[in-house]
Amino acid sequence: MASSFDRKVNFPAKEIYLYKQLNISSVSNILSSPVEYLKGVGPLRGDMLKKEVSIFTFKDLLEYYPFRHLDKTKIDKIAALNEGTEYAQVAGKLIHVELIGEKRNKRLVAYLQDDTGEMELVWFQGISWAEKLLTVGHHYLVFGKVGFFMNRVQINHPEIELYTAEKADGRKFLEPVYYSTEKLKARGLNGRAFAKLTYALLQQLSARDLPENLPETLLSKYRFISRWEALCSIHFPASEEMYTHAVRRLKFEELFYAQLRLGLLRSTRHRFSQGWAFNKVGDLFNTFYNTYLPFELTNAQKRVLKEIRKDIGSGKQMNRLLQGDVGSGKTIVALLSMLIAADNSDPTNGDAFQSVLMAPTEILAQQHYNTIAEILKDMPVCVKLLTGSSVTKQRREILKACEDGSLNILIGTHAVIEDKVKFKNLGFAVIDEQHKFGVAQRAKLWNKNSLPPHVLVMTATPIPRTLALTAYGDLDYSVIDELPPGRQPIATVHRFESKRPMVMDFIKEEIKKGRQAYVVYPLIEESAKMDYENLMKGFEEVKSFFPEPKYWISMVHGRQPAEQKKTNMQRFVNGDTQIMVSTTVIEVGVNVPNASIMVIESAEKFGLSQLHQLRGRVGRGSEQSFCILLTGNKVSKDARERLKILCATNDGFKVAEKDLEIRGPGDIEGTKQSGLLNFKLANIVSDRLMLEAAKNAATEIINIDPDLMLAENLPVKTFLHFQKGQTVWSKIS
Repeated sequence: MASSFDRKVNFPAKEIYLYKQLNISSVSNILSSPVEYLKGVGPLRGDMLKKEVSIFTFKDLLEYYPFRHLDKTKIDKIAALNEGTEYAQVAGKLIHVELIGEKRNKRLVAYLQDDTGEMELVWFQGISWAEKLLTVGHHYLVFGKVGFFMNRVQINHPEIELYTAEKADGRKFLEPVYYSTEKLKARGLNGRAFAKLTYALLQQLSARDLPENLPETLLSKYRFISRWEALCSIHFPASEEMYTHAVRRLKFEELFYAQLRLGLLRSTRHRFSQGWAFNKVGDLFNTFYNTYLPFELTNAQKRVLKEIRKDIGSGKQMNRLLQGDVGSGKTIVALLSMLIAADNSDPTNGDAFQSVLMAPTEILAQQHYNTIAEILKDMPVCVKLLTGSSVTKQRREILKACEDGSLNILIGTHAVIEDKVKFKNLGFAVIDEQHKFGVAQRAKLWNKNSLPPHVLVMTATPIPRTLALTAYGDLDYSVIDELPPGRQPIATVHRFESKRPMVMDFIKEEIKKGRQAYVVYPLIEESAKMDYENLMKGFEEVKSFFPEPKYWISMVHGRQPAEQKKTNMQRFVNGDTQIMVSTTVIEVGVNVPNASIMVIESAEKFGLSQLHQLRGRVGRGSEQSFCILLTGNKVSKDARERLKILCATNDGFKVAEKDLEIRGPGDIEGTKQSGLLNFKLANIVSDRLMLEAAKNAATEIINIDPDLMLAENLPVKTFLHFQKGQTVWSKIS
């Protein structure tokens, strides 16, 4: 019975969850038993299960779910089988068996007959085994995939067994089908073997071995079946309805515990993670805001700034994700936050707090530095840039300024987290495009002061709410969901290769107006050499349309020396060249307001998110900008759908939602390291309402009992590594 997940669960105020240890050591012993101890497995098969499908214990086997079920509860009639029949189960009398062909072409053909017709059963392999199994005149139950040869219905390599009335009456459940590998099959562990092992395991267990692990309120609210029923029915359901109940219950359980874990991490950080308290908004912030701020903040920017100010004034360390579309103004919010840090000082020594902004590439770091240094040029704020290519003298001066406290804001690449970089009083850290940094790299910032700095994580890739709840649920997060006024939507069009001359003529017309253009080629990770050759070929082709000296072209790619890359980029920024031919190295961090055209070559080879990021390199000025998606004349259905979506909307959040639907969460950059997207059953796209309900339930429980000292829950304590032992929920009224 389906029930809605679109309402928040309100736990009764008088409902108390009593924590108590139950004497269920036998449960732990059974479920934690090594899989090789299960009858039918043994050491050799056990090793294969561990290596091939990560099944180490009885519990792992129990949670190795079938990917579909076959309905063997009914008997099909041979005459009713047709081209639309995928699988069938037929009962009949074997009337003839014969060997046909020789050597490699030899096959065994048996003829089965029921009261409506006749069909063929065919074996190309295992012929000797099949011959011993078959006896003319006996009745058999046959199951397999239906096919047709010369208008005759047949099943190749069927499952077959002697048929009796008792066996027919005994088939009361749908038969599970499990994923297996070739190596496992070679050890006799095919899908049917998995079913036998799982069935044998369930025979050893009872409801006591799998006690309830959801609050009674949730069980009642959503009419969930018990955990024991769910685990039995997901493997061997008595009906499709029972299978639906089982999947629904276990999906929610997965999402609920993921959200409970994230909620506990977030709650613990809020309560116990001590941080610097920035209690005032001083002269630097106010002077900049009232005098030098180049534009009026949007309402979204103001809202986010208030959220940040509340966090950094609380005395607890801030860990906040700031997401927004390209060009939405995240950098200015980060700068205003860093100015608040500079306005505050350590009460123990009076030193002003310093800030650091860490970017993944030199191009992006340089861009941030250019922007911030320019708008702060008339302010008494010291801003420096530190990258891998900083010369020794500059590096020495920067390190000294960091250590003596005269440096207010340091901008750079991973060079800013090197051990040699010592801050006098680091209080605020901004990490741009955080998924491009490893956990260990980010953690180095935490050790730059006696207390960890406040952290603002920024991403220019809009994250759908469902993904944010799961991959970034341990962070507080803010969204800038509107663009600055005056920005015109970018006109995006798809053009085939046959229209290339028209595209090039259009670029010439824009250049006549004083505009500039990007021409971007894809990276094919398998072959750096091929990338380079394609880029050089493209560069020569662009030159053929735009000959010098009438037109000047820059080229930037990953194999260029850093200095050459910087020079070529700067020529384009300065307007010395009208066209930039590049790989995706310019995906982020390039800000040339005069560039009004983005041509993306072989656009069908890009993902939606990357196409949107590249498009965001234009549309940064007041003039109308264009993004032209250039493809071959033949485009796959999936690629055509991606291009259609991009042409239909400039909204990065809508693009991200579609990207999530198409690619799935595991393929979205930066989410794999979260460890929270490896659900066995749940899907954060199709199960969005269930995810929201799970989050609401977890949040409500944590609000009532932040440490789960009252709440009993079987997996929570072990899952969060709080303590050993297993517990269950129980309700005391």
